[in-house]
Amino acid sequence: MAMATVMPPWAYTLQLPQDPRGPGIARATLRTVLLVHGMRDLTDTAELLASELVTNAYQHSSGSYSLRLRGAGRNRVRVGVWDSNPEIPAPFAGGAQADPYAPAEPYALAERGRGLHLVRECADSWGAYPIRGGLPGQGGKVLWVECAGKPECQWGDLS
Repeated sequence: MAMATVMPPWAYTLQLPQDPRGPGIARATLRTVLLVHGMRDLTDTAELLASELVTNAYQHSSGSYSLRLRGAGRNRVRVGVWDSNPEIPAPFAGGAQADPYAPAEPYALAERGRGLHLVRECADSWGAYPIRGGLPGQGGKVLWVECAGKPECQWGDLS
C-alpha cells in the first residue's frame, strides 16, 4: 500500500523597516524560502513580483512594511505585502477578475506606474484589500500576487 505524503501549509512573514536595504532583504528571503520548499522554478518571477511590491511599499509609505510568503498549493506561492498607506493603486483596485482582457497600461513615456503593470502581466492572480481599524499605524492595505509554474510573462512587450 502506497503512503501519501501531505505537506502542511507554510507561511513566513518578514517585517521590514523604512530602510532602502529592505527590498534587497525581501528578495534574498524569498529566494531562500522558495529554494527550501523546492520551488526554484518560481524564483525569477516571484522575485520580480515581490521586488515591485516591496519597493512600492518602501517608496509610498512612511513606516515599516511586511512581506508575507505562503504556499498556495502545489508549486504555487502567494506573495503579500502590507504597508500603512491605505491607498490601493489603480492596477490593483479591481483585482485579477476585474477585466483580465484590458490591463491598464502606463503611458508610453510615463516615469511611474510601470512596475505594477509588470506585476499584472506576470502574476497568475493578484488583488488588494484594505486594512481598517485597530490602533494608529495598523491600518493600510495588502497587495498580493500568486504565481505558479512558469507563467507567461511578456517582458519584451513592456518597453
